[in-house]
Amino acid sequence: MTKAMRFRAWCLLILLFFLPLAYGLLPLSVSAQDPDSLPQLKPFEEIVKNTKKLDGLFTTYHQEKEGKIFLEIQPEQLDKNFLCITTLASGIGQSTLLRGMPLIDHLFYFQRVQDRLQFAVRNTNFRDNPGSPTNRSLATSFSDSVLYSLPIKSIHPTKHSLLVDLGDLLLAPLDFTGITPILPWILGASYTREMEKSYFLSAKAFPHNTEIETVYGFTATNTPTADLSVLPDSRAFNLRVRYSFSDLPTGNGYRPRLADPRIGYFITAYRDFSSSTEDFQRYINRWHIEKQNPAAPLSPPKQPITFWIENTVPIEYRDTIREGILLWNKAFEAAGFTNAIEAKQMPDNADWDPEDVRYNTIRWSHTYDTWFLGIGPSRVNPLTGQILDADIILDANLISIIKGEYRTLLQTNPTPALEGGWGDPRLSASRWLRQRGGRLGGPLVQKSLVRDHLEAARQPAIGALAASLLHNLLPNSEQMEEYVRQYLRFIVAHEVGHVLGLRHNFHGSTMLTLEELNDRSITQKVGLTASVMDYLPVNLAPPGVKQGDYFSGVIGDYDKWAIEYGYKPLNALTPEGEKQQLAEIAKASSAPELAYAPDEDSFDFLNPGANVFDLSSDILGYSQAQMENAREMWRRLDKRYPLAGESYEDMREKFNMVFSYYIRQVMNTTMFVAGQSFSRNHADSVNPRLPFEAISGVEQRRALALLQEYVFQQDAFEFPPELLNKLAPDRWYHWGTSPQLVPLDYPIGDRILWLHSTVLRTLLSPLRLNRLRDAQLKANSSDILTLAELFDTLQNGIWKSSTP
Repeated sequence: MTKAMRFRAWCLLILLFFLPLAYGLLPLSVSAQDPDSLPQLKPFEEIVKNTKKLDGLFTTYHQEKEGKIFLEIQPEQLDKNFLCITTLASGIGQSTLLRGMPLIDHLFYFQRVQDRLQFAVRNTNFRDNPGSPTNRSLATSFSDSVLYSLPIKSIHPTKHSLLVDLGDLLLAPLDFTGITPILPWILGASYTREMEKSYFLSAKAFPHNTEIETVYGFTATNTPTADLSVLPDSRAFNLRVRYSFSDLPTGNGYRPRLADPRIGYFITAYRDFSSSTEDFQRYINRWHIEKQNPAAPLSPPKQPITFWIENTVPIEYRDTIREGILLWNKAFEAAGFTNAIEAKQMPDNADWDPEDVRYNTIRWSHTYDTWFLGIGPSRVNPLTGQILDADIILDANLISIIKGEYRTLLQTNPTPALEGGWGDPRLSASRWLRQRGGRLGGPLVQKSLVRDHLEAARQPAIGALAASLLHNLLPNSEQMEEYVRQYLRFIVAHEVGHVLGLRHNFHGSTMLTLEELNDRSITQKVGLTASVMDYLPVNLAPPGVKQGDYFSGVIGDYDKWAIEYGYKPLNALTPEGEKQQLAEIAKASSAPELAYAPDEDSFDFLNPGANVFDLSSDILGYSQAQMENAREMWRRLDKRYPLAGESYEDMREKFNMVFSYYIRQVMNTTMFVAGQSFSRNHADSVNPRLPFEAISGVEQRRALALLQEYVFQQDAFEFPPELLNKLAPDRWYHWGTSPQLVPLDYPIGDRILWLHSTVLRTLLSPLRLNRLRDAQLKANSSDILTLAELFDTLQNGIWKSSTP
């Protein structure tokens, strides 16, 4: 036999041996034959004898001396759905690594495969009728995600429960939290989670949830490391992470509710193979709330939605936060509930943690980032859309920003074109979206969102400065305290709206006329806006008008309508059975006060009404009034500041703050050129209208005239030389700050040139010119702005002949 023949013979023998193994014809191990007789396993009681036993949803055994936690899984808990909610229990105070921030959530199950226990994430994206023949193919058509395979440490001799080391799951090299992969993006450098510096901190067990807290140590993996001013050494930091393993509510009467694109709720969606008409089934995210008396038009709930004010919140602001929470009870009356929401104070000696999934909390967090003021995330059952838990985070900086005590607001996060800013968000976001077919996501859109949060921080700051300059309010006066309370109440109401399931509505601010904004007899009844889910600017009265409310203090008409849609009890047995009744509620969407525009409607910069930080049904009039306010603030700034003994560096910050406010009004004005309104109404709406309607030629010409007057006109920017020579930079040089190096003086010409060029680029962008071209084909009247008219207006208004 030749060498080649012997080689082929050996290959054949090997193949004959392994094929039966591959098809399960020969035993691989003892575990494949007898799952309860695994070799080399220690007895159950021997492993847990020196541990602290905690009975609950999952029985845990905490071996504190050796830093181990064992988890016991009962046979009936295998292949059953549970929810794992992951939260940052501590952060670094910077770059979204903040105390209380939500991380990843999993709908998971444990399944046993031979001698291992798999942690698998359930695929909820595709569903079918359970009893249908096609449902049988779903399990093999789409995969679940098995994230971990844990070795079974022991099996109970009588209960047949499985014991695993939780460290194999939560302290494994594969990062359960998903933090490690995103650190290069949010910190600008890579970090690795060190096994030697990671450990269990605590374990708690309750009938419906098990709470595990870990500490993770991170170490930089490259040089140079991120420049994290909040850390004593940027090469390493720790994060505490809370894991809440909980069961899912079943048999409680909760019925998913179908979503409608005219009303802004966060959505739980899946591909529905049982439907012949709908590719996707969409449920709104909402709480389970039932009437005590179903027959009564107004009834208290069986179980109210309760929010706990964390004991870290400053005592002087607890009542204001409580008021912001309870504002939503007025909205729930439209759905038939009284006192649907409760606000309670967390005791100083509370025996529970805010991260505990059983408690909804309003948390107070200290951060170094000044763009972050608050966030309202919620945790949802991905099968039904039922909200199960919510924790609102408020940043302690919001008070100091309002009072003007936070000096690095503009230095840490520069205004566009001021001290090396990013540039106009409209240009970068629009370009990014066009390049990718208009889809949301990615770092540039995220930057745009961060800039919106930064602008949200500037608004109360500019309002406080305006109150000082225009109305002579002193920082420690009762009027300024009321200003702070108005803003805090509004922010809390906005975030509570999010955790009730509501998305942003950037069209809410167009409800009132310019004249009504400062009429308190109106605003204290209906508010400044149709929705507190809008990003609102501070309401500064135009010159010569008595100041009204600075921020909206009541829930708006849209908010009440949205809560009615989401929470009104309906007589039906299935979500589909509610369709007709829900359609009757939604068809009112054509009413001006019920207009809806979420985040994605604002990214294209088409609709001036779907915008952030604007007010009134006359946005151009509002912007003009605010540019006049800015000019008046500049005039008074020169006369009022600096106060005796103060540094001139504050002058530069205040000047930039007003300039930033001015830029916002200018950019809002540009949206009218080639603009269109966009409506989400359906054909069955009351007084239906077409989805797209062009902004009238009159309004577009008015916008161009305002840009000519406030941007391009030769005397648009005239500042006293004495004021410009007061704009000294900050000269401190230590962690968290660095002196302005170049330019040391204030480059006012560059600032103005930047604004000129930005407005021109915006008006002459390809997208805008294409829309003006198309407007001639879409116009229902002859009152349109043409390309030729735009070019002529800019030519004649900006460039003038040098010859007589």
